[in-house]
Amino acid sequence: MKILLLGEYSRLHNSLKEGLEALGHEITIVGCGDKFKKFPVDFSIYARMCNNNKIANFLFKSIRKVFGLDFEKIEKAIRYYLLLPKLKDFNHVQLINSDALETYPILSRLLYKKLFKKIKSRSLLICGDEVPVVDYWFQKELKYSVLTPYFEDNSLENQFRFPLKYRKENYRKTFHWLKENCQNLITSDLDYEIPMQKLGFTTTFIPNPINTNQIVFQPLENIDKIIIFLGINRLSYLKKGIIYFEKALEIIQKNHADKVEIIVTENLPYNEYILQYNKAHILLDQVFAYDQGYNALEAMAKGKVVFTGAETEFLNMYQLHEDEVCINALPNENKIAAKLSFLIEHPEKIFEISKNARNFIEKEHHYQTIATKYLACWEA
Repeated sequence: MKILLLGEYSRLHNSLKEGLEALGHEITIVGCGDKFKKFPVDFSIYARMCNNNKIANFLFKSIRKVFGLDFEKIEKAIRYYLLLPKLKDFNHVQLINSDALETYPILSRLLYKKLFKKIKSRSLLICGDEVPVVDYWFQKELKYSVLTPYFEDNSLENQFRFPLKYRKENYRKTFHWLKENCQNLITSDLDYEIPMQKLGFTTTFIPNPINTNQIVFQPLENIDKIIIFLGINRLSYLKKGIIYFEKALEIIQKNHADKVEIIVTENLPYNEYILQYNKAHILLDQVFAYDQGYNALEAMAKGKVVFTGAETEFLNMYQLHEDEVCINALPNENKIAAKLSFLIEHPEKIFEISKNARNFIEKEHHYQTIATKYLACWEA
């Protein structure tokens, strides 16, 4: 098959591409590379003029501030439009999100319509903020969600503009248009599967693909100092509950300074980020989650002990015990610090979880196995 993957936010589409190519398929990724993360794509619609030209950047920011017109979104739409003649003869297209083009919704719909005239088999991936997911979070039926900090303090609205945009009518219209024009809605983990099911959507649940051939397990050796890594992305700082990790690390630094080394980075490109966390035994990923996102899964594949989402729903689905393959990070710095302290005082547990994590990824997230599941869904 010849397959087009539209958009890239987490390396999910790159890993899926690797799995599909290993099975003999031809894959093309179109996207922006997700800003500072710089994920690889085959055709880029990154707004180079708006972002890389200092004079243009200043001018366009001034226009956006005064008139509310975002030239970065317009440039992405233009770059994608100019690519359209090359995007032909595909058997299937999958969108990473209803806002895969990262432009104005009205432009998204116009451009999707042009693409869909050429490609009749289509799917929409639900692997992040999306209209029904955000709708369900607003029902506040979960004990917490990524919007919990916003619900507790509405003055943070501007810092939650990315998920909150899906409450706007134009974005809702785009999602519902795609729902009617895609044969499949696919969810990547329980943080999105649970809301979709609760709201009555028919979905196919396919776990994130992880390239276990490319990501090498790093068996732990004798631990002198336990290295704890926290990589901060300012755009998702509040959504991921990073404040709880920072406060927990203050407690650990106070109580176990002689036994630990703490590495904290901020807004690193993906490749630099990986080099930093390769040194770590423990990785602090996110708090407001029920299942693991892409970053956590890649770290688990390397044998890191990851503090992330691993709620009861996750344990039940995969028939696991608490803290067997990763550590469930709750929105409470004292509970996080207590779990970190336990690992520091019982390093043999780090070795055990490290091996369990790798085995879990190979069993449940192997990129070729997952690619096969995508193919079965698309061809059904």
